[in-house]
Amino acid sequence: MAALKITKKHHKHLNNPFPSTPTGLPSIRGTLFFNSKRVPSRQIFSIGEDFQILWSSNHGGYISIYHQSSPSRSIWSTIPGQAFVSAALAETEVEESRGSFVVKDGDVHLVCNDQTIEDIRVIDKFDRSLEGKYQDSPSGYPWFEQKKGMNGTKFPILLITGSIFSMKKNKRQFWKDGTAAEIQFEDKEPSTSARYWVLFEQKNSNQIGFQVMLGQSNFKLYPKPSSTVSGRYRRFRRRLGLIKKRMLGFCWYISRPRGYVIVSSAEEEIEELRVSESAQFNRVCLTYSSEANERFYGFGEQFSHVNFKGKRVPIFVQEQGIGRGDQPITFAANLVSYRAGGDYSTTYAPSPFYMTSKMRSLYLEGYDYSVFDLTRHDRVQIQIHGSSVQGRILHGNSPSELIEHFTETIGRPPELPEWIISGAVVGIQGGTETVRHTWDGLRTYNVPISAFWLQVMQPYAGLLTCLNHLKLLRYFF
Repeated sequence: MAALKITKKHHKHLNNPFPSTPTGLPSIRGTLFFNSKRVPSRQIFSIGEDFQILWSSNHGGYISIYHQSSPSRSIWSTIPGQAFVSAALAETEVEESRGSFVVKDGDVHLVCNDQTIEDIRVIDKFDRSLEGKYQDSPSGYPWFEQKKGMNGTKFPILLITGSIFSMKKNKRQFWKDGTAAEIQFEDKEPSTSARYWVLFEQKNSNQIGFQVMLGQSNFKLYPKPSSTVSGRYRRFRRRLGLIKKRMLGFCWYISRPRGYVIVSSAEEEIEELRVSESAQFNRVCLTYSSEANERFYGFGEQFSHVNFKGKRVPIFVQEQGIGRGDQPITFAANLVSYRAGGDYSTTYAPSPFYMTSKMRSLYLEGYDYSVFDLTRHDRVQIQIHGSSVQGRILHGNSPSELIEHFTETIGRPPELPEWIISGAVVGIQGGTETVRHTWDGLRTYNVPISAFWLQVMQPYAGLLTCLNHLKLLRYFF
């Protein structure tokens, strides 16, 4: 059975100051096949009023999306001859300490990396005849199963159906310690397959939405037999480690190999959430083309890079880290609090949105954990922890247009009041006397002040009295 394992690490007093890179799925590659009797060799489909989708069987088959105003510039395209939908079933391991997280991929039970296209269909309106054709489609999907909420749909929409599958395999390799390895397969008959549905629909004049949903696979999961001997051995090893720890005292930490500190089970809180044995996919990958010189910007508030080409960008809200790789501060933070130092990707305000130097832009909808894999020069692969993915592709001719179209949907912050931009917002901490001293110094040099921002653990009456006639921004936590 696939499981979610959560381990809390905040009880440890000393930690590895150089934590390893979390394991994860590598970039999955597969072959695209299509039914030449049912799928045309080349055709342009109109989507809504403003978009076109080109299907071509050249070079193994690919899909490109265009805006009617720029019919020669593709805003999104798959890689010719390669699968753009793939999936996996994997264990998930999460470690947490005081708001710092690491998400790992554990055992991978199944990877479906190859894809077939069996049908490309334009739907001009609700077609009741399609209901019987796709009886195995997931509940509530696709659009022809939905009986409500059709008034806002901008027809025509495009539905692509087919299967994903895998060959029998000998090896499974993973992303570990920053090194990517391909998943290898034997050239034998398909061992596992599942249906998929991809839907493209115009959302407004500058956005086209996409949805990917997977059906049930024919793969069966069997729970592993419990290992009493292995459990007894682990318990004996923990007891032996505790005895050594008490005998050696502090020298235990110095002599411990690889800088790791052994911790008893009482110092960790572990929770396992096991899913059903139906073997539903819990990883969906969407792969599409990119250019080698294409620069990627965005992903919310990021502190380490401007251009993310060549990086893996996880979208997860957590503490941003103390040091984030700069030494020795990261070493010290990691030593006293598990992974508190952070790395280039940790941030408390990420967003699954980007735009590129080629004026391409995409964002995801929903709350599933996702990773944008930009490590390959010719492609983007989005790995979503879930059984479906939904998002939008944006059209725009400049960065400002793309941001305008993006915020048109997700919302925009209100305009700042005049008082907050009429002077400095001064951040201070250290107590009442420190604030008074800083305030006096600023007034001596006639520095215009709009507000004081004070990060304090609790309100101090004397401090508030001192600043009661100023606009005061307070952040208590």
